[in-house]
Amino acid sequence: MSPKRSAASVRGPLAEYVPGFVQELSRLGYSKSAAKRQRQLVTQLSAWLEDEHLGLRELTAAGTEAFFQRRRDAGRANLRTPCALDPLLAFLRRSGVPEPEPPPTTDPALLFLERYRGYLRRERGLVEGTVRFYAHIAGLFESSVAGSDGPDFTHVTAGQVAQFAEAVCVGRGLSSARQAISALRSLLRYLRWEGGTVEALDQAVLSVAGWHTGGPRPVDPEQVGRLLSSCDRRRPLELRDYAVLVLLARLGLRGGEVVALELGDIDWRAGDFVVRGKGRHHERLPLPAEVGAAVAAYLRDGRPPSDSRRVFLRHYAPVHGLAGTGAIRSVLQRACARAGIAYISPHRLRHTAATEMLRAGAPLAAITQVLRHHSMTTTSAYAAVDPDRLRTLARPWPGAAA
Repeated sequence: MSPKRSAASVRGPLAEYVPGFVQELSRLGYSKSAAKRQRQLVTQLSAWLEDEHLGLRELTAAGTEAFFQRRRDAGRANLRTPCALDPLLAFLRRSGVPEPEPPPTTDPALLFLERYRGYLRRERGLVEGTVRFYAHIAGLFESSVAGSDGPDFTHVTAGQVAQFAEAVCVGRGLSSARQAISALRSLLRYLRWEGGTVEALDQAVLSVAGWHTGGPRPVDPEQVGRLLSSCDRRRPLELRDYAVLVLLARLGLRGGEVVALELGDIDWRAGDFVVRGKGRHHERLPLPAEVGAAVAAYLRDGRPPSDSRRVFLRHYAPVHGLAGTGAIRSVLQRACARAGIAYISPHRLRHTAATEMLRAGAPLAAITQVLRHHSMTTTSAYAAVDPDRLRTLARPWPGAAA
C-alpha cells in the first residue's frame, strides 16, 4: 500500500502521520502482517479520537483506555491494551509531537518523591532501575511516618527509622534486604541534605546481619565452554548471543554494561573499548582477540540494519537496542537450556572471569581495574577460591617464626 493511499484512507488527528509511521514500521523490521495490524490499529484509533472530539494530547494510557476496552469487548485477539501504542508514540516523539504533560499534582508526597528521583538521577547518577527501587523504599518510608498534612520528616526519630528498617527487611532475602537498607540510608542522607531532618539519621540504620557461604561462586570452565559452544553461530540471533556471552565470561562485564555498549565505544585500531559502568563512570578496557572477533562477527554477519548506535540489538521487530538487563538474562537462559545446564546468572560469569584471571597469574591490581572495583579489598574475595594463589598473597602473622 502506498503512503498516499494509506493517508487518504485515514481520518482524524493521526491521518497526517500514517505515511511516515508505515515507513517507520518497515525500518524497524516489522513483517508485512504485523505492520498491517499496526496500521489498522492507528486507523481505528484516529477515527475514535475524532468521534470523541479528542486530540493528540489524549494519547496516554488513561486517555485511550476506553478505546482499548471497546476492542476487548469486541473480542479482538491482539493489540488489546495501551501498550500496543508504544511504536506509534515513539514515532510521534521522533516526529516532534510533544509528549502529553501529566496533570499537575499538588500532593506533597508525590512532589517529594519527584524531587528525590531528580536528586538520584542528577546528583547520584543512578540508573533508572535503581532510581525506581530507591523511590519505592522512599515511598514506603514516607507512608510509615507521614502525618495528616503530608510528609514531614522534621520530627522523625531514630527509633522510627530502626522500626522501619526492621519492617522493610521482613520477607526479603539477604541481598534484597541489604539493597533496601542502602536505599533507606540514601533517603536519610538526602533528607538531611534537603533540610528535612537535623539529625544524621542514616547512622541509626544498622547493617543487615548475615553472610554468603562459600564466597564468590565461579562457574566451572567446562560449563563455560558448553555455554559458548551451545551457540550456533550460523544463525544471526545466536551469533549475537555468543558475542554477549564472551563479553560476560572473558571480561566480567555487568549485564547493563553490555546493553549500554555503543558502536563508537570500540576503537578497533587501538584494540580497546569504553565501558559505561555504574554511576555514569566511563572506563577504557583492552579488547582481547577472542572478544573482538566475536563482536566483529556479529556486527558483520548478524546485526540487523538499524540507525541505532547500540552494538547489540533486538533480533525481532521493533529492531532497536536491548531494553535492559532482562534481555541479557534471557540470553543466558536460552544458552543454559541449549547446553543442558542449570541457569547461570551474569554475575556468576563475572565471578568466573575474575577467578580465571587470578588463576592465570594476573595481579589483584590488574583484576581490580578490569572489574572496575573501587577497592582492591572487594577484588581480594576472589583469592579465597584458589588456596594456592591465596598463600602467595597472605602476609606473615606478626611475631611468627621466620
